[in-house]
Amino acid sequence: MDASDASHTPDSPGTPRARSGRSGRFAVPVEAGGGSGPALVELDRRVAGCGACPRLVAWREEVARDKRAAFADWTYWGRPVPGFGPADARLLIVGLAPAAHGGNRTGRMFTGDRSGDVLYQALYDVGLASQPTAVSVDDGLELYGVRVTSPVHCAPPANRPTPGERDACRPWLVQELRLLRPTLRAVVVLGAFGWQAALPAFAAAGWVVPRPRPGFAHGTRVRLDGPQDGDGLDVFGCFHVSQRNTFTGRLTPEMLCDVLRKAAGAAGPE
Repeated sequence: MDASDASHTPDSPGTPRARSGRSGRFAVPVEAGGGSGPALVELDRRVAGCGACPRLVAWREEVARDKRAAFADWTYWGRPVPGFGPADARLLIVGLAPAAHGGNRTGRMFTGDRSGDVLYQALYDVGLASQPTAVSVDDGLELYGVRVTSPVHCAPPANRPTPGERDACRPWLVQELRLLRPTLRAVVVLGAFGWQAALPAFAAAGWVVPRPRPGFAHGTRVRLDGPQDGDGLDVFGCFHVSQRNTFTGRLTPEMLCDVLRKAAGAAGPE
């Protein structure tokens, strides 16, 4: 099924057709789901076939068709972008949504844009990634005990999904969290939008979110109890790795690495 006629929702599985392009075959790779987690691989395939939000479908396909001049020789992914990282991750990073000419082009979270440049450099610096750069799905990047996802899987116009689009996409994040729950022990949420979207998903996936819900702040840390002893979750807030934040110094590499180190410590050894 092509993205142009996709009509899948979080309750309707779909397997997108591979598309060839500069960075190789664009079927959702086994590595995207961690290889050892068939259920997560299948979830990633279903995410990539979703067409639940007409505005997002139209925008991601328009961007993939018109492209940016610098990427004229690329065949854009132009679909929802699934999570990336191992199925037994102990640490999860939750962003906002794929960038129009980043993940929407390459088919992998935070890959091919400046936000990803900052994030993966920091993950490499703290020992959680095999290399400091992320340019394509076949660039050899591996994450160590970390998975990266977002509450909205399609690139939105102006980087602003609507509340309805956020809510429509939430079941995907809930399913992902449930599959990760046996090993997941810490989460870094990037930005206030991600924080607001993630807390209800944590609750739906089985963790106990305090009432009233804790507000977002950079460096905040919230402990969520799990349904069983030993499967609680430490949730850390961090300013988003957007150009607005990193170019102005609101978020520095040192600030990002500090949050990642604390979260990795809370997640514990692999």
